[in-house]
Amino acid sequence: MRSLSRISAIFLKELAQLRRDRMTFGMVIMIPLIQLILFGYAINTNIRDIPVAVVDQSQTALSRILIQMVEATRVVKVTERLSTPEEAEAAIKSARVRAAFVLPEDLSQRIVRSPSVGRGTPPSTDEETSRPVAQWIVDGSDTMIAGAIKSLRSMPLSELNRQAPNRSTPTFEVALFFNPEQRTAINIVPGLVGIILTMTMIMFTSAAIVRERERGNMEMLINTPVRPMELMIGKIIPYIFIGLLQTVIILGLGHMLFNVPFGDKTLDLLIGTLLFIGASLSLGLVLSTIAQSQLQATQMTVFVLLPSILLSGFMFPYEGMPLIAQYIAEAFPATHFMRMVRGFVLRDAGLVDLHRDVLWMCGFFVLGMTVAALRFKKRLD
Repeated sequence: MRSLSRISAIFLKELAQLRRDRMTFGMVIMIPLIQLILFGYAINTNIRDIPVAVVDQSQTALSRILIQMVEATRVVKVTERLSTPEEAEAAIKSARVRAAFVLPEDLSQRIVRSPSVGRGTPPSTDEETSRPVAQWIVDGSDTMIAGAIKSLRSMPLSELNRQAPNRSTPTFEVALFFNPEQRTAINIVPGLVGIILTMTMIMFTSAAIVRERERGNMEMLINTPVRPMELMIGKIIPYIFIGLLQTVIILGLGHMLFNVPFGDKTLDLLIGTLLFIGASLSLGLVLSTIAQSQLQATQMTVFVLLPSILLSGFMFPYEGMPLIAQYIAEAFPATHFMRMVRGFVLRDAGLVDLHRDVLWMCGFFVLGMTVAALRFKKRLD
């Protein structure tokens, strides 16, 4: 009985302590809630409304009907209309679109000669019979996006004519850029840089200020002439080199073990990685100025890491998420860096091509450092 009494006393004491620690109690509720919402609502492997460009070189009624038929599948959504395939390739390279639908000038003739939509007149040659009606240019670096576009390759064209489909060749030709072999490692390894840097950089700095307080070093900092911004910059500099070392390890081993190709944008990759490291470290510093203990800092880090990783596009396609989830994803540095690192490494894109993500990362770093410096108070309370 005495043992049960002592256990009961400890139990009640832990409950009282948990009730006073509102941060911990809030995380107990919010972490499973966020996971449920993310996996049940935001995460979706059934990709819809992939942003694509259209290059309509035919400019006929048939081409417009064909574009409407493709959009009616809900797999893709036309967001840009371009004049040449070269412009479409540049749009894919800069990640404005994930694919381009190129309709040739002789589209009407190809459709008329097609066995699936012809009017009973046999084609003149076998070459004409085997020619695809149009072409898809696809960003093959994302295997799930490429797979969704490839599902349209044999789309029937019977709606253009009431004759039943009978094509011996695919309706559309699909050209996969950047990863024609559809190797998963090509997509995973560059994205892994963003995931590991997100985890380590935020985790390292989220307890930076709290650690000084718990170790009793805050009195020393108060008595020094160090300004808040100077303290924040000094805190993150060592971790910048750690982040660069991790990047070299991941990409170097990825190239040696999995033959992940590298473009010629090494300097752009270095600058983009530095911006992402700075943005992640500044986010960790903001969390550190909010937390009252290292336990709270760890809990807040987990709270931020879950949506940051799951919504970044690393495991699940960004285009498969609902619109509100995409808006939330845009608030995290990992989402922008995921586009940047895959662009630099796989598509040979540059800072100019991905300038929107670069500018956002710069703004996030400046804002994060400013907020952390303003929140840090050189006093013990």
